[in-house]
Amino acid sequence: MSKITEKVFALARPVVENEGCSLWDVDYLREAGTWYLRIYIDKEGGVSIDDCERISRALDPILDEADPIPESYVFEVGSAGAERELKRPSDFEQFLGHEVEVKLYKPLKGRKTYVGTLAAYEDGAVTISAAGEDLRFSAEDTAQVRLHVSF
Repeated sequence: MSKITEKVFALARPVVENEGCSLWDVDYLREAGTWYLRIYIDKEGGVSIDDCERISRALDPILDEADPIPESYVFEVGSAGAERELKRPSDFEQFLGHEVEVKLYKPLKGRKTYVGTLAAYEDGAVTISAAGEDLRFSAEDTAQVRLHVSF
């Protein structure tokens, strides 16, 4: 996490938890010339638009007062989503046994994307079970890991 996202995470967590949700992640990034601050929340049973609105209204004045971001930005609060990205060790622990999609920086066996059941996570390395075999991807080779929802 960057210093900005760490500061915002620390400011947002008590507000989000006070509203009965959990803070999943904070992103601060530039898209098409505009800076975006995105707060991703989660809740047992799912996040509603009302949850996002309440947290946005409660957090907005706190962010204005703390002023952790020097430039102007668009502020958004949303659900972590069914296909959320797993980043922290605790994310991987929480979703052991769930189906994930692993994206690699460069192809392995001609593919850059693998889907399987999250079997292990150790020191950044991800192991999935797919088609009867375990596949281990090092942290250096792994671009992204997300929950995968099959329909």
